[in-house]
Amino acid sequence: MTSPPRGPGWSYQHWERQWPPLAASLLRAAEDTGAVLTVMGNLYGYGPVDGQITRDLPLSAPGHMGRLRARMWQEALAAHQAGRIRATEVRASDYMGVLSPWNGMLVLYADSARRGRPVFSFGDPDVPHSFSYVPDVAATLAAVATDERAWGQAWHVPSPPAVTVRSALTDVAEVAGARRPRIVRIPRGLLRLSYPFVPLMRELDELLYQWDRPYVLDASETTQTFGIEATPWGEVVERTVGGLERAGKRAATPALFPSPGDHPRPARYAQLWAVGLPYVI
Repeated sequence: MTSPPRGPGWSYQHWERQWPPLAASLLRAAEDTGAVLTVMGNLYGYGPVDGQITRDLPLSAPGHMGRLRARMWQEALAAHQAGRIRATEVRASDYMGVLSPWNGMLVLYADSARRGRPVFSFGDPDVPHSFSYVPDVAATLAAVATDERAWGQAWHVPSPPAVTVRSALTDVAEVAGARRPRIVRIPRGLLRLSYPFVPLMRELDELLYQWDRPYVLDASETTQTFGIEATPWGEVVERTVGGLERAGKRAATPALFPSPGDHPRPARYAQLWAVGLPYVI
């Protein structure tokens, strides 16, 4: 079980309608087949926290997406504790690595940085943030799915030491041979002007705290239990840049912002376009 498939019908604003029946179907499939249900989760369920994000924190997110992810895990855990299934969950921070589509926030920023384009940041580019490398995610999933010590618990993906967006993109630009990136933080008020026009951005509002404060993942228990070590940051950057370059100069990024001509209210939307908001990625 992974995060929602990407596509027009799987944007954040559709989670409440589409995720619960899929999750229920997977619970039934695990019960019927005896397969171990290994859930690919994220950190949304914790909500804003002070200090490092450890797996023993309560799932007390105030936003509906975080509450939904927490509820899905709690339902799987209840089925596990009742003896109906065997379940475990893996939780990662924002993805880094070779992705298709480029659905990790830093990867989207990185594609601009490696091409020498300005990066328009949703949050503070100078606070530390953990990024989880996709192969490390896969290694953690494989480990917990096949080790009964993992079942009935959630586990964090071992990730490189937290870095700021600014330092991460500087590393990306250096590997790509591009100039040092210019990072522009979008004022929150300006960003909110897009909400009437872009439902996805309106949904992202409840997650922006992740980019305004330190967001540091602690996966020490995963390493101690299963021996999984995070891939070194330098290797993560090199492989990510290589993947972006192979995708070509026009990497296939999700279209968060349509052009004014494609919007049903082009005159009003063009005002946002004129100030550069559609180029946040």
